[in-house]
Amino acid sequence: MPQFPFVTLDVFTERRFGGNPLAVVTDAWGLDGAAMQAIAAEFGYSESTFILPPKDPANTAEVRIFTPTMEIGFAGHPNVGTAQVVAERIQAETGALPDRLRFEEGAGLVIVEILKAGDGTLAGTRITAPQPLMLGGEVDVETVAACIGLGAEAIRTDRHAPVFASVGLKFVIAELGSLKDLAAALPDMAASRRAQALHAEETDHFPIFLYVREESTPDAPMAIRARMFAPLDKIPEDPATGSASGALGALLAMLDPRADAWIEVRIRQGVEMGRESIIDVAAEKRQGVVERVTIAGRSLRVMEGFITV
Repeated sequence: MPQFPFVTLDVFTERRFGGNPLAVVTDAWGLDGAAMQAIAAEFGYSESTFILPPKDPANTAEVRIFTPTMEIGFAGHPNVGTAQVVAERIQAETGALPDRLRFEEGAGLVIVEILKAGDGTLAGTRITAPQPLMLGGEVDVETVAACIGLGAEAIRTDRHAPVFASVGLKFVIAELGSLKDLAAALPDMAASRRAQALHAEETDHFPIFLYVREESTPDAPMAIRARMFAPLDKIPEDPATGSASGALGALLAMLDPRADAWIEVRIRQGVEMGRESIIDVAAEKRQGVVERVTIAGRSLRVMEGFITV
């Protein structure tokens, strides 16, 4: 029976058993989409990735990303972790870390910068979102509140209403009034099903990204705490969601009153789950348009082995 090699990593963390787990099938040649979906469901992580040869030889690899229930065109922590695996493999083969990688994905080409420490060792990876900020419709406050088990008064609307936003993968983004409200939030499956039915033209799984502004620090001028619920995708809560963090960073840049702005956001997620994650997002706006969003973090290998199919 055929076997396929895999590794797992904890992404957006500097300690094992923190951050967001990711499974990477490092050579998926010979697997079809149905097999990839079954493997992703078997791992049960929020996402698993499958590395294939690139369709265009100018690129590094094709990367397919699966949640436990569906294939998606882009996600943050799968790219950050997969990039580390590919960079380490290139280093083992050539003796040097690459500077950049190019991943073919459903949402477009994902450019990855390999971050290096002063001694030249791998210090993390930074991805550029494959799409510009795209805003969908606003979502009724009462609808969001029901999905997260809180009263409508917990949701802030003075800066923006809850809204669909994407830089490659769509989320409902909502600001809450306090860390107490954020800690008290709980995903509601029935309410999420009703909300998805109301917004079927926008999404088929209604993921919600909640955030609260924290006190800034010298290394985090804009500090955010966040949580993400996607119960319809069999992800009651995600400890780190890079694609949603990128969409939030782009949204905050768009809301900045300046026509030209560069904002840096440090997002802490997974705290309530005991898997704290640190996600660094930067967004560049020129002449009122958010042109570029990057998402960066570290990853640590945890397991490796083979899957028998």
